[in-house]
Amino acid sequence: MRVAEVIHAERMKNADKLLKLQLDLGGEKRQVISGIAEFYKPEELVGKKVICVANLKPAKLRGEWSEGMILAGGSGGEFSLATVDQHVPNGTKIK
Repeated sequence: MRVAEVIHAERMKNADKLLKLQLDLGGEKRQVISGIAEFYKPEELVGKKVICVANLKPAKLRGEWSEGMILAGGSGGEFSLATVDQHVPNGTKIK
């Protein structure tokens, strides 16, 4: 798991629950498809520091490659991304 900054986010065509995210993992860029569209607008995510599971095999979702997964969770109608402070460098390994 590594710290990643969301540098671009957009809704996926023909997929109400999916967002396409571009992440900066400290010199490495990745695209991640995430099922968080019902909780976040794309513009709310840009600049956030999230935790990315970076050792997953790339998978194709709705015709787009996803090269990782971001951590999030919730219960009882509440939902939140796992985020870190802005001063933590992109690419930092989570231990």
